[in-house]
Amino acid sequence: MSKKVIAIANQKGGVGKTTTVVNLAANLVKEGYKVLCIDFDGQGNLSDYLGYSDGQYVITDILKAEMSKQLTDEDIEGVIKHSKSDGIDYIPSDISLSTADMFMATAIGRENVLKKVLAHKCFDKYDYVLIDCLPSLGILVINALVASDGVVIPVQTQKFALNGIVQFEEIIELARELNPDLQLYGVLETMCDNTNMTKAVDEALLQMYNSKVFNTRISKSVMASNSTAEQKALSDRSKLGSQYAEFTRELISRLQSENAMELDGIEQGDDE
Repeated sequence: MSKKVIAIANQKGGVGKTTTVVNLAANLVKEGYKVLCIDFDGQGNLSDYLGYSDGQYVITDILKAEMSKQLTDEDIEGVIKHSKSDGIDYIPSDISLSTADMFMATAIGRENVLKKVLAHKCFDKYDYVLIDCLPSLGILVINALVASDGVVIPVQTQKFALNGIVQFEEIIELARELNPDLQLYGVLETMCDNTNMTKAVDEALLQMYNSKVFNTRISKSVMASNSTAEQKALSDRSKLGSQYAEFTRELISRLQSENAMELDGIEQGDDE
């Protein structure tokens, strides 16, 4: 299959985006896929999670080189790191990315910079490219959505969880003006517990998104913070780890169904 580029995004922080990216990537690797993660947040949480510490080239350098039309496959390969513990390739980030609004402000086609980066041939070896987006509605998130085939939205099932989700939908629609094929792959409920608040948020999400809400729900647990500190994905022998494994299988199933529908449409077109 051709590579799938998936943005993990929500304008609200603290919803489990980075934990979701790392564990989705680790489980995709276990399923036999080749995976690259892109840390698209200046806080560098994904980079820290995957053990990045050498302070060399980061995603900011790649974006700037692409904008100056000097980016080569060799440059990109020099920035890609590998997490030995989980078998994940990744492009790290650091605080320099927080200046993106300034250095991208005057660029022609600034919404397409990441898409142009991902068009380089060195990315063709990957089955999945996962983008860990910053909690924002700015130019970086637009870049991620324009470059992606689809988006997964993690939503914390706690108080104020739905605040801003309408604005994020507006950003998705704005991105679709440049990327009409952008799909909403689904909404993933995170930090779930047995409270009435979780039940209320669950009901509201089901009303808003219906079948787009993943059946798998991620529980609220200290295991997530522990795995971050240990710099490795959750074990599928743990409750939280098994939930992320199930979420991964559910996402793969959705994408396979989508591919089957696309192929069916192509074949019908050929018949005509």
